[in-house]
Amino acid sequence: MKLTVVGCSGSFPSAESACSSYLVEADGFRLLLDMGNGALGELQRHIGLYDLDAIFLSHLHADHCIDMCGYFVARYYRHEGGRCAPMPVYAPEGAEQRLTTAYADTPSASSMSEVFDFHTLKPGTFDIGPFSVRTERVCHPVEAYGIRIEHGGSTLVYSGDTGVCAALDELAEGADLFLCEASFTYGKEDIPALHLNGREAGQSAARADVGRLVLTHIPPWTDGEVNLADARAVYSGPTELAAPGAAYEV
Repeated sequence: MKLTVVGCSGSFPSAESACSSYLVEADGFRLLLDMGNGALGELQRHIGLYDLDAIFLSHLHADHCIDMCGYFVARYYRHEGGRCAPMPVYAPEGAEQRLTTAYADTPSASSMSEVFDFHTLKPGTFDIGPFSVRTERVCHPVEAYGIRIEHGGSTLVYSGDTGVCAALDELAEGADLFLCEASFTYGKEDIPALHLNGREAGQSAARADVGRLVLTHIPPWTDGEVNLADARAVYSGPTELAAPGAAYEV
């Protein structure tokens, strides 16, 4: 598998990065994990606008899904061959209605489903293209999911947005690469069931015995270097900060 960081800023785009979006590729199949603010433009640096095969939305906060509205326009109105065929979109319940409301003026209440084939996420295992995936509900104020992706004997886990929870540790168990949010600063913000800090992300990586930790979803007001140091203090494996355009072979 190849993982490319399209955007990794949390809450809103920074001057350097779009919000959460990660491209996973294998066997010619392209799966996008989240499409937050600014991600659609950045995605076109890596693949063509119509080259995606499926989309996974971890939850329905704007910084993880709002650019789906722009992608709707591209697929509904602007494709040279006519309207695009529906693409699989795996998302929490209510995604179609949420995106329709956010767009505000779709031709009809069902227009989104003409170009997106919505599948409601639940905890469990299933296939997306060549990938074997497992999803688990994680700890966030809205319905949110982490995802474990396996292919060719390798495993990638993406936390989505979450606070500390056993489900995340179980999902990440033995993963080759753990893409984990680290929004808060250890010793500064302490809001249970919302986000992880760098230390908590590192502790989760250590408990799960992952091969590599990449910290992501760091908001513009958080010092990523502090979170990186806090993670390294409790997890001894390779650890780094996600950066736009960074690519990993998993």
